[in-house]
Amino acid sequence: MHQPRSFLDNFFLVIKGLCMGAANKVPGVSGGIVAFVGGFYEEFIYSLQKVNSKAFKLLINGRFRSFYQYTNGQFLLLLIFGMLVSYFSVSRVLDYFLEQRELFVWASFFGMILGSIYYIFKDFHHWNNRTVPAGIIGLLIGVSISFLSPATENDNLFFIFFCGIISVSGMTLPGLSGSFILILLGNYVLLLVDSVNALYDTFSEVFSGDFSFIKNPNRMETLKILGVFTLGSATGLVTFSHLLSFVLKHYKATSTAVILGFITGSLGVVWPWKRTMYKTDALGNALLDSNGDKIVLNYERYLPDLGNAETWWALFFVILGILVLLVLDWYGKNRKERKQVRSAR
Repeated sequence: MHQPRSFLDNFFLVIKGLCMGAANKVPGVSGGIVAFVGGFYEEFIYSLQKVNSKAFKLLINGRFRSFYQYTNGQFLLLLIFGMLVSYFSVSRVLDYFLEQRELFVWASFFGMILGSIYYIFKDFHHWNNRTVPAGIIGLLIGVSISFLSPATENDNLFFIFFCGIISVSGMTLPGLSGSFILILLGNYVLLLVDSVNALYDTFSEVFSGDFSFIKNPNRMETLKILGVFTLGSATGLVTFSHLLSFVLKHYKATSTAVILGFITGSLGVVWPWKRTMYKTDALGNALLDSNGDKIVLNYERYLPDLGNAETWWALFFVILGILVLLVLDWYGKNRKERKQVRSAR
């Protein structure tokens, strides 16, 4: 799975990391789709699978070069670097546009997912009495998740650990958004807003020499929750990667059919024309999170008004999203042809 890459290939891998980071930030969008369509999903899963006991032994014994090669370190580092850069740049820009032009952002992602479905479907020629039911099951699960109602917030540590396992699904399972699942589990604000803010505040205080947070029980409780959530995420990442590696190796056609159905079913989550419903108190006043933002409860979907100019702009962004996927498709084919030419020499 370790493929030699040119400088341009490495550059595009960082760009794909940027895209994965941005996609994972948006509830309803899966970074795994970027990996799947970008043509590096299997390498991503197999590389994560290499983070195992053997890798830790190499690390503990000081065999850093062997550890780097065994875990496909260059690939993972470039991808993770792209995700980190995205968190401090692209995702910030995305936050701004979600606030100012929410319809156009959802339309772009909707187009990208439509393009993803086309991208996977056109090269899948294994429909049979096993893959067709698998695709239908994936479709039904995707649709069901799209219309579930969120649960209430739960800070039980066992449940937090479970949330951590589920949250990494957006990176490893195409079509399943970790952020959206956390909304359904009722812990999106607790784990991706309050806990992250607490960590940021703690780092800021530590760097300024202020350790008073140790005497703040609320802060320490939130940091403990974040620690358990992080542990669950790491556990889920390693566990999912091993499971998916086995499934892709032995049931590739069936798993691809399930993924295709699931992505199709998840279109309801990113349907652009929807109204955001917020949590309210008994008097109907919107509840706010620690950032002062309204807490999302769910979405009310509706059909677009073709007499509205904004609708046509949204359709333009749907097409733009599809074109992004077609460009990725072209790049993937071009890279494959270049590799074949190099191998033939």
